[in-house]
Formats: sequence, C-alpha cells, structure tokens
Amino acid sequence: MTVLLRGGTPDFGALYFTCQRGGDWFLERKEKEIFVADMKDRLQRAKATFLVDYQGLRVEAINKLRKELKDAGNEFQVVKNRLMKLACQDTETESLKEHFEGPCGLAITYDDIVAPAKILVDFSKDNKKLDIKVGQMSGKTMDLEAIKRLAELPGRDELLSQVLSAMQEVPTSLVRVLNGLLVNFLNVLKAIEATKESGTAKE
Repeated sequence: MTVLLRGGTPDFGALYFTCQRGGDWFLERKEKEIFVADMKDRLQRAKATFLVDYQGLRVEAINKLRKELKDAGNEFQVVKNRLMKLACQDTETESLKEHFEGPCGLAITYDDIVAPAKILVDFSKDNKKLDIKVGQMSGKTMDLEAIKRLAELPGRDELLSQVLSAMQEVPTSLVRVLNGLLVNFLNVLKAIEATKESGTAKE
C-alpha cells in the first residue's frame, strides 16, 4: 500500500484505501491511530458533513466526485466504518454514527455548506448508484430531502454576487441618505458615551 506523505506524516485525505475480502483494510495499528487522530481533527473543524453509499460506483466516478468536491474547497474520504465511529466521537459528526454501515464515503466542508450539497445532489442525478444517506450541520441530522432543499439555496459565492449586484442597482441618492443616517446614529452613540463618562467623572 502506498501512503502519500504530507509534511512527513501520512496524508489520509489523499489516500484511497485498498479493500479485499469483505472490506478488510490493510492498515497497521499505528496507521489506524494516525488516521483516527487526523480524521477527528478534521471533523472538529468541519461546518458540515455528508455521508454517502458509493457501492457500485467505478473508481473513476469516485475520483471524479472527489475532484469536484476538492475544487469547491471540500474533501471526500472513503472510510472504514469502525475507524470512523472512533474518529467521530465528541464531534458533531457523531450524530451520523448509526449510519456508518456498508461502503461509506464522507464529504467534509469547512466553509460553504451549500456547495457540497449541490455537488452531491447533481452528481447523484448522473450517477444513480451514488446513494446520499444523511448529513449533519451543527450536529443536527439532515435526511435526503433536507439535503436536497439545502442544495437549492444560493451558495456563498452566488449570494455574494447577488448582494453586490443589488448594491450596484441602488440609486446614488439613496446611498447618500443611508450614509447620512449611519453617521447620525454613530454621533448619537458617541454623545451617549460622552454623557456616561461625564456622569462617572462627577461622581
């Protein structure tokens, strides 16, 4: 088994484990400990995670899905259920613990929670064998329907684009009025703070 290195340690994020005879994994005890520690750290930093069943998908399809998720700033990890159950303890992904059965892959996002949902839902339309099982956000479990609804929301980049577009359409006169109101509000806050300081000084 070839283990890619990252800073002198095994890069399990880039590693695709080889399975044989009922899913036995060729990992030494030390490698398992490193995997669990590495995965726990990533799960603790994750904003959301999504669990899929990839049974029946070709390796090429799995690699394509991994690349699409990676290009959007996410990760995709093919997991061994027993090790994942250990790694997810005391993390928000522990809410998915009972669903770690069969061939599982885990999509992890550290930022935009909508992007991976969109990618998984769109990918499953063209790859029927990808089964989106469940997801979690802030420890709250999401079933398939909830994930599909999440995928329909505008992502971070799309939302930012909409805000910028709306700002460009606002008349200049309105912007000046809003700026004036903000300045007045700040002046009021300063006046209140000055009054409080004056009262304290007199005491």
